[in-house]
Amino acid sequence: MKVRPPPAEETQWRTTAEVAAMEHHHRSRSFKNQTSTKNTKPSCHVKVLRRFFKKQLQKYRNCFLTILVTAKFLIHASYLPMRIPNLFTNKFSRLFSIPSRWRHYFRNMDCPDLRPPAAVRGMTVLEREAFNKQVKVPYLKVPAELNFNTVCLAVKKLLLKMERYKPVRTEEAKIILHPAGVKSWDDLKELKLDGLGSDCLGWQEIQIGFDNWRYDEIFRAVLPEDKEGLSAFSKVGHVIHLNLKDHLLPYKGLIGEVIKDKIATCRTVVNKLDTIDNTYRNFAMELLAGEEDYQVSVKENGTVYEFDFSKVYWNPRLSTEHEKVAKMLRKEDVLLDIYAGVGPFSIPVAKKGCTVLANDLNPESYKALVNNCKKNKVESRKDDFKGTVNITMNLPALAVEHLEHFVGLLSDETVTIVHFPLVHVYCFAKGIEDKKDIARQMVKENMGIELGENLKEIAFVRNVSPNKDMMRVSFYLTNEILFSKRELKRDREVEDEHSPKRQCLDQSAQNGQEEHKKSSAGKKNNTKKAKEVSTKLKKINVNAKREKADKNFQDLHAQIVSKKQNNKPAPKPLPAKNKAQPNTKQMEADLDKMQM
Repeated sequence: MKVRPPPAEETQWRTTAEVAAMEHHHRSRSFKNQTSTKNTKPSCHVKVLRRFFKKQLQKYRNCFLTILVTAKFLIHASYLPMRIPNLFTNKFSRLFSIPSRWRHYFRNMDCPDLRPPAAVRGMTVLEREAFNKQVKVPYLKVPAELNFNTVCLAVKKLLLKMERYKPVRTEEAKIILHPAGVKSWDDLKELKLDGLGSDCLGWQEIQIGFDNWRYDEIFRAVLPEDKEGLSAFSKVGHVIHLNLKDHLLPYKGLIGEVIKDKIATCRTVVNKLDTIDNTYRNFAMELLAGEEDYQVSVKENGTVYEFDFSKVYWNPRLSTEHEKVAKMLRKEDVLLDIYAGVGPFSIPVAKKGCTVLANDLNPESYKALVNNCKKNKVESRKDDFKGTVNITMNLPALAVEHLEHFVGLLSDETVTIVHFPLVHVYCFAKGIEDKKDIARQMVKENMGIELGENLKEIAFVRNVSPNKDMMRVSFYLTNEILFSKRELKRDREVEDEHSPKRQCLDQSAQNGQEEHKKSSAGKKNNTKKAKEVSTKLKKINVNAKREKADKNFQDLHAQIVSKKQNNKPAPKPLPAKNKAQPNTKQMEADLDKMQM
């Protein structure tokens, strides 16, 4: 049997034994070349890899990820430790040439002809007709003898792509091109369009309007240029939830109408009016556009939820966090969801087969939780406590304050814990320091116990505002926490009314209140006397006395001046520290006499 050997410089055929001997020779030579630093001729393996990756890179030359993966593979290849310089020295520029345009996209807002009219700037009431505009664009007429689809693929990167606009007209054999990409026939020469000439390129006027721009392009044209525009919004079912800043409130009607028109599944647009600070963690909202229908259906991570968005709390930005916590639990674990809401933590975990205990203070949330359990077929209860108990506390504003209830929870019990419960508490970390340190300190301050080896992780959840992040602290409840005899904060603040300390404090408080009443009564009396004196002074004619006192004061001043002039020349001034102080007491006494 004869085969062609892989490392063959000549073209003749060899026997199997000769091939085996030559492969052994090349392997030994390759090993010697790897151990030496001398620049030798590339082996056959390098040539094969070079040809392979050259074809791949030419095929995917516009994909930067492919270049990185290929380079990483070559660097970590065990049989190419000394071949990298030979591979990239002379062919780097040819293999890794980066095109000037990655894959299309001519941005419509970068082309002045395709921007909305300047007259719409500052519009507060939506007028769709004001966006109508005539634009001159290039087009390519394809002759009948050519393949229309082949030409379309060749000029795909130069198509005019706008909302609700068809650049390819098959019935007319015409292709509308982007005016920013095609200025003349010279821009199409590099595409090598065989059978097409400059006579196939023409220009025509088309009309574009409100329907041809996206909502973000319309907002850029309408809202003030020198202020921040609409940055983001949340979508909950068919409801779009906005949180508009003060400078955007005059445009809220227009913003609502544009979003309702541009987002296909949107039927209701609302704006948040205040912060979430009430007991049930919901907020007041204002209807901007659409129907006043807040009963929504949301699908998150394969689970369907139905609820009234105006009466419960729901944040679509927590979907990743819900999935992370659900993946932490195993089938035999138990979840205690203290602030369950409509069930974003409880229901996915129950679908895995875990035992779940959930509650919520809001009656509407509880009603939606029960309904969602039935909808996802997890309403049956299992009392199977075998694994680790996980406790989720998703109430970032107040949850850390409730951690003190775990301290000494089992101090009066005689039990042995096999699996210590794992707590996932959420909080808002505010400040410019490291948010993980802030979250850890918040847990310590409210529990009174430092987290050590029982700390599992401190994870970032989401950014709420500048210098404010939502964090999750996951830690185990240890014997030190559960069996501690430490006095709770609530017990220190609200002590027994019959204790001597409480009686003493109450007595001092009563005394302080009585003294305050006396002092306030004295102040009232003083103010009354002052008013009486002022009214009596108004009845007395004091103008004559004031004039007489002023005249006496002027006479006294004249006498003092005359005495100074008749005196001898003053001696040389003494140093500043030895200067004699003037007799101010005598002058004050004289002035008092004059006033009297």
